[in-house]
Amino acid sequence: MKIKEIIVVEGKDDTIAIHRAVAADTIETNGSAISKKTLERIKKAQEIRGVIVLTDPDFPGNKIRQTIDRYVPGCKHAFIERGAAQSKRAGASLGVEHASDDVIREALANVYTTDNEAFTSEITQEELIALGYLGGPGSKEKRAILGDVLKIGYTNGKQLMNRLRMFHITREQFEAALAEIEKGRLK
Repeated sequence: MKIKEIIVVEGKDDTIAIHRAVAADTIETNGSAISKKTLERIKKAQEIRGVIVLTDPDFPGNKIRQTIDRYVPGCKHAFIERGAAQSKRAGASLGVEHASDDVIREALANVYTTDNEAFTSEITQEELIALGYLGGPGSKEKRAILGDVLKIGYTNGKQLMNRLRMFHITREQFEAALAEIEKGRLK
């Protein structure tokens, strides 16, 4: 599988994992403190070939996404589930480098593009509370599952509405995800 866009990852081990799974070029951020020089490289890459951001499914990875999105609008985003990015060693870290080749290819096949267009999510905060995705027992776990099914990654309660808006998740996509989650529970 050849990827036209340049994939932005956090470090060298992520680059190795990407090269193992697909034919692609990468830019490494070297952690969440992205330098101005690296942001300029990402901006240039976006102008020439396009960019896919594929960071670890954790707080620093989300911070990197937000920084890139502010500086380089319109990037594509790919997400890996937390469980699929967990090292098999006890107490080890979470990261793209731990994902299998198939998981990486699936993430790259399901990208979202952010943009600065005004988009109002059809899903309300009150609805998310009523469905148990915000502010209730088990809501963290429910958000993790929802993020996996929608392929938008894990979010905390405050970020869920923002992510739904940012990736233009429609009512139809949301309801299809809820149906898939419910179907999975019945098995």
